[in-house]
Amino acid sequence: MLEPYLSGVWKDMFTEGEKTGPRGAFPHGHRPWFHPQDFSRKDVRPETEADNYLIMKEKHLDKYNVGAAILTGDEPIEASTLANPYYASALVSAYNDYQIAEWLPKDSRFMGSIIIAPQDPKLAAAEIRRLGNHPRMVQVLASQGSVKPYGDPFYHPIFEACAEVGLPFAIHLGGHGGINWNAVAPAPTTFFWETHAILHMSALSHVASMIAHGVFEKWPDLYFVIIECGVAWVPSVLWRLDADYKALRKETPWLKMLPSEYCRRNIRFSTQPLEQPANVQHLWSTLEAMDGENTLMFASDYPHWDYDDANTLHIPPAWKSKIMGLNALEVYKRIPRTQAANAA
Repeated sequence: MLEPYLSGVWKDMFTEGEKTGPRGAFPHGHRPWFHPQDFSRKDVRPETEADNYLIMKEKHLDKYNVGAAILTGDEPIEASTLANPYYASALVSAYNDYQIAEWLPKDSRFMGSIIIAPQDPKLAAAEIRRLGNHPRMVQVLASQGSVKPYGDPFYHPIFEACAEVGLPFAIHLGGHGGINWNAVAPAPTTFFWETHAILHMSALSHVASMIAHGVFEKWPDLYFVIIECGVAWVPSVLWRLDADYKALRKETPWLKMLPSEYCRRNIRFSTQPLEQPANVQHLWSTLEAMDGENTLMFASDYPHWDYDDANTLHIPPAWKSKIMGLNALEVYKRIPRTQAANAA
């Protein structure tokens, strides 16, 4: 309806946006910016759910000999943006049941994520306990966007439930907008490319918060997994946290180790998207500073446009076996060690 009244790049963005949203719907302000093309790869255009799996099998699972693939969904984590926590919790619960019934049976390599709506931690904890003993649900997953940094005691019922069922707590890029008004930066960004480049900002605050509030003292075996937020920022944040903790530790007397030590023990990061400096040695020095050999886990971000090819990942060759599988097996203990060549 609006198309005849648009021209140039605006018409192109509108018609491209229609492919991923309700046809004929007016673009809404859930996010203050829109991807100028599409979030998905151009060669991934399934007509049906069956096609969706077959394309994934051909272009990713079989092509790279993936041993275990952890499903993270896409839109379900956006439930964190809704003001109504009851509706949000019902939506993610329905998605979790759909995932178990419709996707896990498709392929023995698939492992699931228990999606939660963190704006009501008690309802989220109930969902974790409801599905936490399912043998193929291997992590609890929330959006990067949240109303508070995740270390805040407001969220501790979630971690208590994770500890009870023995699952890691993971956050995935997303949940920008709605009640998570500052999920990316102190104020709204303008362009998608600008936004994409600084998506690590809220992850940075979650790392500091989880450590400062003593989450890993209360639950020392809990893994916190950060997915799709980049990694080159990690060493500089840990350096600052260590230095300031040494000077100001009286504020948090419950901490027994340096922030960097908690990070090495309890926090893991996905490789997607690795930063791409002109000189790869600069990246490798940064990865070494964050103990990347032991803290990084491969992620593909299939089927998105910035998908990472498992064969061209720019990591030190000596680290490959750990990053492509062994590190994940330490975090996701329900994945059979004989099954997982890669964690994707």
